Amino acid sequence: MFEELEKINQRPEPFQYYTASDLWTDEHTSKQMLSYHLNGDIDVSSRNAEFIKRSVDWIAAQFNIGKDTRIADFGCGPGLYATALARHGAKVTGIDFSRSSIDYAKEVAAREQLNINYLNRNYLEFEAEVQFDLVVMIMCDFCVLSPTQRKVLLSKFHNMLKPGGSVLLDVNSLSAFEQREESATYELNQLNGFWSPNKYYGFVNTFKYDEEKVILDKYTIIEPERTREVYNWFQHFTPEDLENEFVAAGFSIKGLYSDVAGSAYDQKSSEFAVIARKA
Repeated sequence: MFEELEKINQRPEPFQYYTASDLWTDEHTSKQMLSYHLNGDIDVSSRNAEFIKRSVDWIAAQFNIGKDTRIADFGCGPGLYATALARHGAKVTGIDFSRSSIDYAKEVAAREQLNINYLNRNYLEFEAEVQFDLVVMIMCDFCVLSPTQRKVLLSKFHNMLKPGGSVLLDVNSLSAFEQREESATYELNQLNGFWSPNKYYGFVNTFKYDEEKVILDKYTIIEPERTREVYNWFQHFTPEDLENEFVAAGFSIKGLYSDVAGSAYDQKSSEFAVIARKA
């Protein structure tokens, strides 16, 4: 037992493990995540409904979205942004790990006869067959990726964008990093049964990496027949650090905001958003 507790509380190297598929492709947890997506009153998995409407209106105006606009939505979930952008006339491609979310999104698109192509796959493996005017990656998805993965992704963005095409994404700020503290807790059926329909014990270890500005929420889920570990990494950025990654990939930063609804940048905000243009 002591050795098991030592393993649970062991601090890995930053981004040592990548377990996104365990969260997004597990049948039970993916359905739990979908229910969070579709609850328009909360900011879990997706932004709340009021914010999404305001955000889409700003994006549509900022990028002059119309019937000739091609958009790629990375980590599209159940298509909350993709659906709204397609209603503005855009031709949208949505990519997401979760089969539950993609199935829901496809039903909405078919019912409304929207021009959306949904793909159920890891967006790190996505290869575009057409070029896009705009790539969006919303809800700080960029932050869960390692430096190597981010470099690969930005290269993909550059290759799939038309000349002068743009990327819009949001990230966690250093202000958010400073507010987090290390902790270790456990609970029976942690998160009210989020991880399994069966009885389990959930251990949560939060590790803070000061030099790398990374937070890890490590979940250890212990059931009678199996033990799982899920690693949720969160890179935190300064605007300068994020700009350096984009510039190295062939982009220039054209806009800096507190969120993807175009709010004026505030360094105290827990997140910020950028518009980067293909050089």
